[in-house]
Amino acid sequence: MSLKHLFPALERGGVHYLDSAATSMRPESVLRAMDDYYRYDSANPHRGLYDMSQRSTAAYDGSRSVVAKFIGALPEETIFVRNTSEALNLIAYCFAPSVLGEGDNVVIPITEHHSNIVTWQYVCKKQLAELRYLYIDRETGAIPDGEFSKIDGRTKIVAFAHVTNVLGSVNPVEKLVAAAKKVGAATVCDIAQSVPHMPVDVRALGVDFAAFSAHKMYGPMGIGALYGRLELLEAMPPFMYGGDMIEDVREQETDFAPLPSKFEAGTQNCGGAVGFAAAVKFIEEVGYGAIAANEAALLRKLTEGLRKIPGVTIACDAGAYERHAAVSFLVDGVHPHDVSTILNDSDIAVRAGKHCAHPLLDYLEIPFRSTTRASLGVYSDADDIDALLEALPKVRRIMGYGD
Repeated sequence: MSLKHLFPALERGGVHYLDSAATSMRPESVLRAMDDYYRYDSANPHRGLYDMSQRSTAAYDGSRSVVAKFIGALPEETIFVRNTSEALNLIAYCFAPSVLGEGDNVVIPITEHHSNIVTWQYVCKKQLAELRYLYIDRETGAIPDGEFSKIDGRTKIVAFAHVTNVLGSVNPVEKLVAAAKKVGAATVCDIAQSVPHMPVDVRALGVDFAAFSAHKMYGPMGIGALYGRLELLEAMPPFMYGGDMIEDVREQETDFAPLPSKFEAGTQNCGGAVGFAAAVKFIEEVGYGAIAANEAALLRKLTEGLRKIPGVTIACDAGAYERHAAVSFLVDGVHPHDVSTILNDSDIAVRAGKHCAHPLLDYLEIPFRSTTRASLGVYSDADDIDALLEALPKVRRIMGYGD
């Protein structure tokens, strides 16, 4: 399966794009939906009674319904935000202080993205609480069963990614949610790396909150969504204050608008919402079955090929854990930035560096505190993998090694 022809940035050829875990490309259907909105219907939603404003309102509200249904949520439980980071910050500012106090703790895996680390560092310091980590087995990448005892009677929040951004491994969501529920803790799930690759139903996962971004699932940058259980969102104070998030304002008092408007102050990214919904429809049209089959075959080809190249090792490769669409690897003696630069000369785009996961790389004692990561998208094909596997053996030679 090759869908490159649907993506203008890739259609002309010349680049083997293997950095979809950072940001995906956008298909023509998404670009066209956004272009049509801005050309013909880009009046302010929720503000006017004239036709163009009404069409803009319908586009914005309709996009929310599409995104909400995509993850098994209600529209009023689905808040548009700028990105996953903002969604996690909203939870930290508006929910965490109501449940987290001195002596309590927040528990997260060591594999988390900085968005799900720095946020909780700040909250715990402010609330005089403890931030605890669930450590993985360095060889397999799995969380040992003994680590779950850290979720105890003083745990108020358990936050975790569904799929990790460095290793591509799937966290044991069922076990994490069960451990949290046993002690009455709230659960926060970052689904940014899972929704491009697999169906996600927030109710089936059993989480209290979930966050994701459009730009990792073939949509535009600058928009994402927060899911929260209705009763929790209703009890939370607003994140920002301004227009459209109010029901009534008097000189000294304000009544806030009902959900979801309470959390969406000011003029929103309506064109982004339209693009977000178009990205959802694109994924649904391609189908998760086809996406999974293509990515599984390419991932197998990639991992088997990397293992055969002298001087190349895959991070946490001893495990049999489920991996989705991302592989981090090391080239002996060569900084990942050099690996990426050399690969770029062969028109191969990979991510190199710390991947917003400094604590994980420190814990794994990764040389240079960095890895090279190749990640797949719906448009990835065998030619992309072949190009990477062909170019990699040249890296050490170019850097002066004899092999």
